[in-house]
Amino acid sequence: MILEVRTYRIKPGHRAEFIRVFETRSVPAMRSHGMHVLGPLLDVENPHRFVFLRSFPSLEEREPMKDAFYGGELWTKELEAILMPLIDSYDVTLTETSPGCVYEIPR
Repeated sequence: MILEVRTYRIKPGHRAEFIRVFETRSVPAMRSHGMHVLGPLLDVENPHRFVFLRSFPSLEEREPMKDAFYGGELWTKELEAILMPLIDSYDVTLTETSPGCVYEIPR
């Protein structure tokens, strides 16, 4: 499995707004294109930063899935104009799970 670790620094005062749109619009759209999303994970030491994980079945499937999301009408005609102005910076670390990877989140 391919896993992106995505860290976002949101412009001061806009994290709650960004996360509201992210949770209600972006996450359902990413899931509709086959991506799995874990997050947002709120940085407890920095009120302007959050992290989320986004996974893909394989490296070969990653680009077409991303292209479908970022090339779709929801992103190009709505979300890009709403969300991008709120982002100060972001970083993506592309990882691959090892054969013994354990993916459990206790409740």
